[in-house]
Parts: sequence; structure tokens; C-alpha cells
Amino acid sequence: MLRVRSSPIIREGLAPWCLVMERGFEIGPPLLIMKRALCLLSILSVCSWVQSAEPVVLFADDFARDEKTPGKEDIGNGWTSNSGWRAKGHQQVDLIDGAMHVTKHAEADHGVAIFHDAAFQDGIVELKFKLGEGDDLGVDFVDRELKTVHAGHLCMARVTNKNLTIMDSKTGGMDNKIRERRQAGDKSPELAALLKTKTKSFKLDLKSDEWHTMHITVEGNTMSVRVDGQDSGTFSSEGIAHPTKRMITLAVNKSAVVDDVKVSKLK
Repeated sequence: MLRVRSSPIIREGLAPWCLVMERGFEIGPPLLIMKRALCLLSILSVCSWVQSAEPVVLFADDFARDEKTPGKEDIGNGWTSNSGWRAKGHQQVDLIDGAMHVTKHAEADHGVAIFHDAAFQDGIVELKFKLGEGDDLGVDFVDRELKTVHAGHLCMARVTNKNLTIMDSKTGGMDNKIRERRQAGDKSPELAALLKTKTKSFKLDLKSDEWHTMHITVEGNTMSVRVDGQDSGTFSSEGIAHPTKRMITLAVNKSAVVDDVKVSKLK
């Protein structure tokens, strides 16, 4: 008959999951010592894994500074934008009262994109944001060295006051072949069905012109988003698992205010 009893290791509080298996006989000291050693190695291995999974902060920014030249876009701290070539050099990003104010210029031919290098496979992006009616903010993960997708777009979380959308751009709308088909006017049911599997939307109910928080976790092929501390949406798709995110881009189609950005690496 097989009997299971708690090991002395359990009584000593070392490894509550370690059990000594007996078949009707007492276990001698050498075997007990060996089992204690194996359990201790298991504990050390788990502790090492937990420690390695701790986020490593790559950069953080509270925007508590002013531009060197008033009226000239100068974000600083490693940030750049597309204002030079998309807005004819007009200022679209302004540091005001310790926050980053973003407004698309009337002469811009594209939404505002604000870039910062941040290399990781799995990671976390945290920030505060404020949106008016009709505004939106996207957090885009990019690898410009990947030439099979337009501008290196991999995956994105985009918020409005009413919705959160998570998308796999790499194998969806930003894949070069798919993008060429769409630009050529392809409206086939097959393509529409494919693109539908590459994005997922969730309802939000945020107050306009008030501060909110967003916490994005990218891990494996899954992106999870919390807004104001609440689980707001999770989406899994193969493009999210791209092994190298080299940059984050804050994407604004109209206007937004952003503060307290922090990017951390998990892997």
C-alpha cells in the first residue's frame, strides 16, 4: 500500500509542496537528506525565476521641464516626433505645466507620432492621459528593422473615452502584402474576415478632460490593458509575440495630454 506523509521539511516550513513517499517502510537518513536537498534546490530555482521576472525600468519621464526655445518643439529626454516631415516643422508637442500636450497641426498630413527607443521582447508601458471629446491616444510597439510591415508597426493599444482597441498590426493591416491589397481596393470577404481576427475592441466609459491611467503588458503573444486600475481588455495574436520591440510610439490623431510615462522590460 502506498502511503504519503508530510516530510520533516514540511514541519520546518521549507517546502510545503514536498512530500515523502513511502511503501510501508521508514526512509533512512541518507534518502531523507537527499530529498531535503532536492526540495531546497527547487525552492532556489523558483526564487531565481521570480527574481528574473521582475520588471527592469528602461526609462521614465514626468515631463517636468520646459523647451529650450519657447514655441519650438523640443521634447527632450530621448523623444522625437514626426512634426518635421509631417507638419512642415510646425510645433505639435508642447511641454506645459509638467505634462506633454499633443495637438495635430492644421497643415499636418498625418497624425502626430512621438517616438522613444525601448528595446524588449516582453514589457510594460505605464502612463497618464487626458482626452477631450473625439480624441484618441495610441501606444504603438515598433521594430523599424522589420521590413515585412509598413514602418515597423507590430501591435498597438488605442484608447478613446468610449473604447479600447488592441490590434496585431504585424500580421494584420500593416503587413505589406495586406496593406497593398487594401490600397488597391480589395474588399473581399476573405480579407475582411482575416483583418477581423487581428483586432479586438472593448467598451470604456471615461470622463473627458480628466486624468486617467493606462497600464499595458505585452507578454508572449498577449497584450493586456488596465485603465484606471481596472482590467479593460486582453487580446492574443501571433504578431504581438514579435521578439524585438525596438521603439514605442505615442500616436495622436487629434489631441491628447500625456504624463508620467514609464517603460519596463520583462524579457
